[in-house]
Amino acid sequence: MRFRTALFTVTAASAALAGCAKTGDLVVQEGVGITALRSVCPAVGVPDYTGNITLFSPESARTIDALDMTASITNVRSQCDDTGNDVYANVTFDVVAQRRDVRGPRTVTLPYFSTVVRGGDAVVAKRIGSVTLNFADGEERAQASGTAGGVVNRAAATLAPDVRERIVRRRRAGEEEAAIDPLTDPTVRAALAQATFEVLVGFQLTEDQLAYNATR
Repeated sequence: MRFRTALFTVTAASAALAGCAKTGDLVVQEGVGITALRSVCPAVGVPDYTGNITLFSPESARTIDALDMTASITNVRSQCDDTGNDVYANVTFDVVAQRRDVRGPRTVTLPYFSTVVRGGDAVVAKRIGSVTLNFADGEERAQASGTAGGVVNRAAATLAPDVRERIVRRRRAGEEEAAIDPLTDPTVRAALAQATFEVLVGFQLTEDQLAYNATR
């Protein structure tokens, strides 16, 4: 399964845009070339269809009149410690929710996952957490915060010197290689993918909930 991340996050193709880039590291995009600094820090994001959850009452219903509560993950942000051989990404995010029936106080606990993904589709690690929302009597909205994290080996997230040299090597006008995007080389593409990591967070949905998000 290949993870596709929501538009407001950094995607696998440009995963180097996380906030702790170092001078000399690169981001490359096919057909574009070098576009920005690259970092060993993993990008953070929310996979498609996992950033929202809708609860119905009864649970099997899917009509508007049965809608009970909706919640969304937002404001995803990360702090990265890349001072050692292991790179630590500490992720925080908010969950905002809205309920239909505002009578009485209510507490709702929602499960979420965090994963470390390599190369866009290989899950290196996964953890399950939960966030609790507290609705006051008469209040339609509630908000809570969640945390996640991931660890990436610095060496695994660093491009090999020979691959980096092939990307950044100066090409003279008229040379055959001057008009060739280095990412058209399968070896370079594979090396870049293997050095690309993401920390992704989303709601831990049931199959029915995921299907609902994908088709609504």
